[in-house]
Amino acid sequence: MSTVNLAFSFIATSLLFTVLGQSGSCRNGVGGDKAPVVKGDRLAAGVWGGEHIRLEATDGGATVEYDCANSTIDRPVVLDGAGNFDVKGRYAREHAGPVLRDEADNSRPARYVGHVKDEVLTLTVTLTDTEETVGTFTLTHGSEGRVMKCR
Repeated sequence: MSTVNLAFSFIATSLLFTVLGQSGSCRNGVGGDKAPVVKGDRLAAGVWGGEHIRLEATDGGATVEYDCANSTIDRPVVLDGAGNFDVKGRYAREHAGPVLRDEADNSRPARYVGHVKDEVLTLTVTLTDTEETVGTFTLTHGSEGRVMKCR
């Protein structure tokens, strides 16, 4: 084999391995894996929004605004290996008009069960004292959501 043929074979083989090695690193967004929006094993901090809901997650928990209600989760929202969580918090219905200074706290115990995949969070809120399901919501990380407060 001549020196030219040997050099050509070496270059062709090198290029082939380079192309094959890089083929998995570029994603076109269709069927590609996205990195999950999580910080370690917690729900990613920041705003998550959807129809009739806006959630703001921090390292210490979350606050949630609904059309005519609000919630607090006073502990970190820890995800399992599959992106699921199940945490307790408080849920309070709101009413139109001003909040009176001596108005009684109407918050109730609630359960927040969710699943995170990529930048989408599916969340089901249930009042634990009555087992009433408030709703199931789909939220997107970075979206402000769409909430129409009671007037």
